[in-house]
This record gives sequence, structure tokens and C-alpha cells, in this order.
Amino acid sequence: MRVIAIVKYLTLIVGLGLLIAAFYLYQSSSSFLDGAVTTEGTVIELVRSRSEDSITYRPVVQFTSQNNSTIEFLSTTGSNPPSYSPGQRVEVMYDPSNPVDAKLKSFFSLWGAPLIVGGLGALFFLTGIAGFFVPGLHTRSYKALKDNGLRIDTQYQGVERNSVLSVNGKHPYQVITQWLNPSTMQVHVFKSQNIWFDPSPYINTDTIAVFIEQNDPQKYHMDIEFLPKLAK
Repeated sequence: MRVIAIVKYLTLIVGLGLLIAAFYLYQSSSSFLDGAVTTEGTVIELVRSRSEDSITYRPVVQFTSQNNSTIEFLSTTGSNPPSYSPGQRVEVMYDPSNPVDAKLKSFFSLWGAPLIVGGLGALFFLTGIAGFFVPGLHTRSYKALKDNGLRIDTQYQGVERNSVLSVNGKHPYQVITQWLNPSTMQVHVFKSQNIWFDPSPYINTDTIAVFIEQNDPQKYHMDIEFLPKLAK
């Protein structure tokens, strides 16, 4: 479907954008550390921050700069339960030429933003890449089963919606068949690949071929090439 293709490209673009942003955040933190000096500060209060589903506490820290100016800043990172308490002494890093540019000397305060943005970027980017390669892998897997697998005739049971997958609020269809394995007397249920139109009117047969791996019926491919193709 065209919508799926658009989603793949958007996921890839968003992931690439986040990775670029993470790189700039990393560069910013590195530049800050190159010129920053360390001093001691005091937590003077905790600021309660509420998001949609959580509450965090961010420390307000006060310190004295090299030119004896008293500086206060609100930490960019918070936690719940609080990681700091009022009156606690903490290490602070700041830019001597711009003392208000200050951060707590902790790993997450310095590197948390690039790590989070970079992690999200990698997730989106890899998901987008997978969207281009997975269909090809499935196609090769289906061809291997058709060439080397065991062909069985399964009984057509009907068509169902795949409620697990949704695109633009629409669920694809799957053809359902079953087969009784005579050697084990176990019934196996098979589902076709996702179909983005209702195939029911085009199924005029009681049996549909399924290709299974010789020793593992869980690996299979239903042959639905007899169905018409969806117009683009």
C-alpha cells in the first residue's frame, strides 16, 4: 500500500533527523566540557514538574562563580524519587565567560540528552531500514518454501481481519485454512499474508495449497497467487 511506503520513508527521515540532532547535542556537550570549570554548589529547592503521566523533581542549584557572582540555575534533568535534597552540596560545571550556562556534574546531566535523542533516532532509523528489507526477506523465504518445502492441500475456513495490524484505521484481511496432520493427528491452522482488500468473493475453492518446512509445519507459506492483485 502507498500509505505503508510513506510510513517507511517518514520513519527513516525522522530517525535520520534525530540522529543528526543527537550528534549536535553531543558536540555541544563536548564543547561545553572543553571550556567549563568545576565548583561546588548547593541545592536550594526542588521544582516539581508534571508531564502527561509522570511527576519529576528538578533541583535549583546556587553557586558562586569566579568573579564572585551568585548564580542560580534549574537543572535540565529531574527524577522521581528526587536524586537531590535541599541543602545538599553538589558539583557544578559552568562556562566562565557565561556563568549562567551551568550544569550539574553528573553523567545524565551532561550526556542524557544526546543519549536519549540518539537512542530514539537509532530506533526510528533501523525500523525504517527494516521496512525496506523485511519484505524482500519474506519473499525469499516464501520462494525457498515453495521450491523446497512440502506441499499440502489445506481446507479453506474463511477470511478474518488481522486486528493486530492497522494502517489509517484499517485492518488487513487474512485467509484462514486448516490441515489435519495424519502422522500426528494434530490440526494445524494457517493464515495467509496480509491482504488489503476482502478476498472472499474471489475464493471459489475448498482447498488451498500451503507449503511447509519438512519437519516444522510452523514455518509455512500459503499459496494465494490465484487471488487478484490490488490496483495501485
